[in-house]
Amino acid sequence: MTETSLTATVNQYDEPVETVWYSFEVDGVTRRCFVQALAAGLLITTVASRIQAQERAREESGGRRQGGGREAPQLILGARVHIAKDGAITVMTGKVEGGQGARAQLTQAAAEELRIPPQRVALLMADTSLVPDDGPTVGSRTTPSTLPAVRAGCAAARKLLLETAAKLWNVAPDNIAVRDGAAIHEATNRSFTYADLASSEQAVEAMKQPVPRDIELTAVQQWQVLGQSLPRPNGRDIVTGAHRYPSDLVLDGMLYGKILRPPGFGATLKSIDPGPAKAMQGVVVVQDGSLVGVAAPTTYQAKKALRAMAATAQWQTSAHPSSREIYAYLREKAAAAPPKNPFDQEIRSAARALRATYHVAYIQHVPLEPRAAVAQWDTDGGLTVWTASQRPFGVRDELARAFGMSAEKVRVIVPDFGGGFGGKHTGEAAVEAARLARAAGKPVAVRWTREEEFTWAYFRPAAVIDIEASLDASGRLTSWYFVNLNSGPAAIDTPYNTGRKRTEFVRCDAPLRHGSYRALAATANNFARECFMDELAEAAGKDPLEFRLAHLDNARLRAVLEEAAKRFDWATQHAKQERDQGQGVVSGVGLACGMEKGSYVATCAQVMVDRSQQTIRVSRVCTAFECGAITSPENLRAQVHGAIIQGLGPALSEAMEFEDGRVLNASLWKYQVPRIKDLPEMEIHLLNRPDLNSVGAGETPLIGLAPAIANAVYDATSQRIRQMPIRLAGSSVTPFGDAPSH
Repeated sequence: MTETSLTATVNQYDEPVETVWYSFEVDGVTRRCFVQALAAGLLITTVASRIQAQERAREESGGRRQGGGREAPQLILGARVHIAKDGAITVMTGKVEGGQGARAQLTQAAAEELRIPPQRVALLMADTSLVPDDGPTVGSRTTPSTLPAVRAGCAAARKLLLETAAKLWNVAPDNIAVRDGAAIHEATNRSFTYADLASSEQAVEAMKQPVPRDIELTAVQQWQVLGQSLPRPNGRDIVTGAHRYPSDLVLDGMLYGKILRPPGFGATLKSIDPGPAKAMQGVVVVQDGSLVGVAAPTTYQAKKALRAMAATAQWQTSAHPSSREIYAYLREKAAAAPPKNPFDQEIRSAARALRATYHVAYIQHVPLEPRAAVAQWDTDGGLTVWTASQRPFGVRDELARAFGMSAEKVRVIVPDFGGGFGGKHTGEAAVEAARLARAAGKPVAVRWTREEEFTWAYFRPAAVIDIEASLDASGRLTSWYFVNLNSGPAAIDTPYNTGRKRTEFVRCDAPLRHGSYRALAATANNFARECFMDELAEAAGKDPLEFRLAHLDNARLRAVLEEAAKRFDWATQHAKQERDQGQGVVSGVGLACGMEKGSYVATCAQVMVDRSQQTIRVSRVCTAFECGAITSPENLRAQVHGAIIQGLGPALSEAMEFEDGRVLNASLWKYQVPRIKDLPEMEIHLLNRPDLNSVGAGETPLIGLAPAIANAVYDATSQRIRQMPIRLAGSSVTPFGDAPSH
């Protein structure tokens, strides 16, 4: 049995997203008109209102946005594809680009179905006034959900091109080919382009119709653009600095905002004197409910004004646990008592029975770009906000709720931004900027500092995980008991044949605001399970690879596990008796595997442990990964590389430290993420499955790394690892060593 109910969810996303809800005093506002940002052509002039009407119908019918449990209403073709009279094609999506490669992948998908080169596709992303709501960019859903939706819209546009040409020429559609942006009738050497289509009255009416649910997509075997590697369409702008991230945006007359933060978690403001800040020239002060902030012509002035006001603040603080006692606190604050292991009989009759508890620390997302937003109010009461978010329509709804407005009066635009990793679901910076802008009567930018991002963004939840299992005399599992406290149910069920089993997630009254993170709770659950599988293998007298395969029927998981082991040369490496590398350094190897979001990963790792310095260096990582048919090989490879690099931090060094409601390591000096010097040799082996649907790849590669490292550390030192980040017995030093020098 697996407990999966949560306090709040986003579609089928199985992590709570703790939104900070604001409610401000509402000024009089009037209905705003939507901006039409595209050239004339086959774009229905009422696209925005049609999209909103579809959203209202969906909500009234209890339907969910795409990626949810119910089928969403069909989108009209003109809301997905715009064809200008000069033949320029714009494809629209509500997804965002935060460095994961969605812009290139969706461009490829559109080009494939439109039968045009990718360079001819202009992809418009994440502008809530102009694009359809494809759901939030979360849960690795872009590939399995939005990619087919974009392909369907573009395939429908291609079919319209073909059928319009066939009718014009009075020939059978089967006698027409579509290539390089034109319908071509070889027998008469005639062609009909997308530019021609844009002038067709028949096409104008057809673009108002829903995309057919049964539209035929190009078979994998016929892919010409998908399945290839495409450089990022705006890669040159990113490399040269021409691209403007949300934190780069500057509008005419813009002010810079700063928000008063509490001195600690749970602190509430008793009183404050805004006078010192109001006395400063050009400074605007806002005190509205829980939000207190300033806006000024420069960041320096804003900081100065905020300091002056903060010096007068009186706070009511509250008791708060420290990170040193967090695991006992979570047990104490569990919403319900964890269920007892129901398999007493199997435990009593077992040849061997093992029990272990695993701990996983709170960590932060550490995106390259902290939260940022620019807000501007129109003269007619409409609001436009540029921000970095994985949920543009969700942020739009947050803003509408905060200001008592209709969502139709709010426009959220998300430029390509510097990383999210599950940490940018909520719109705090957007709401803060909008409230300051309304008071100032001018555009306002709010850019969180790194310290604010570390402290006031939500965290990946900590976990306490209890496992107990039994083995028979032949080394086969006969029972499995697994309980996760606090961090979530993602990947909680075991892929192994375990005999009888019970798996459960128990919520806790968590001391920190927490939410999703790349791979969600799958990282914690897979870490505990795969470390425990190594302990069970030793108890059964089996090789860790042999033990896993003996309990594994899933052919796809077996395939990546066997591939990683072969490429790593597991049999030879694990059989080596000599671990001492000299000068107090010992080596070890470990492996782990897992499945999540429909994709499969196996990782082998080699570590070097310096006993004298109490440090761990990962020297080699070999990962095999499979996510169905590969749509973009190099982007997929980059995703796996990125997951390994990011995963090193939580595995070896990253952990939030807090006491008395204050974060103690809210900087990149004190909170250690991997540096270039920490990176291992990395081997990535991608298993292409053109016979299967493509699924997401941004998260699952992460989940095999930490347990593979932990198992390698045991192989080197005979110390069992039961916590993330990994600590050697008796050591207070992080495995990367001392904090890096300036």
